Amino acid sequence: MSRALLLDTCALIWILNGDRLGGEAESELAAAANKPGQIVVSPISAWEVGQLVSKGRLRLVTDPLTWFQAAIDGGVGLAPMPPSVLVGASFLPGAALRDPADRIIAATARAFGYRLMTRDRPLLDLAGEGHLQAIPC
Repeated sequence: MSRALLLDTCALIWILNGDRLGGEAESELAAAANKPGQIVVSPISAWEVGQLVSKGRLRLVTDPLTWFQAAIDGGVGLAPMPPSVLVGASFLPGAALRDPADRIIAATARAFGYRLMTRDRPLLDLAGEGHLQAIPC
């Protein structure tokens, strides 16, 4: 069985908005959708969505918490976020990630062996260096 997908915040937003993803991302998402627990999101993505809405960079039809909870209720699991992941985010190898949320998401993918679905160039670069597996979306 393939490893679970960890959705970056941008991937979660695009998927819930019905935006088109790249071919590989679409097929990986479709394959994982039929298996419980194979699509997860970091709890830090809830904070990122809240920040985007509060800064006017994202508009939602509901409040951010209701929107995020709808994703969870729709079958997206919550990835664990233990202290070991948070500390691990401070010691990532390779290219420096400046965004703290990206660091936590990368550390989560590494800690639990998730395949990260993202369009975020710094995260894709980290994967290109062999430090995690990523699927561009």
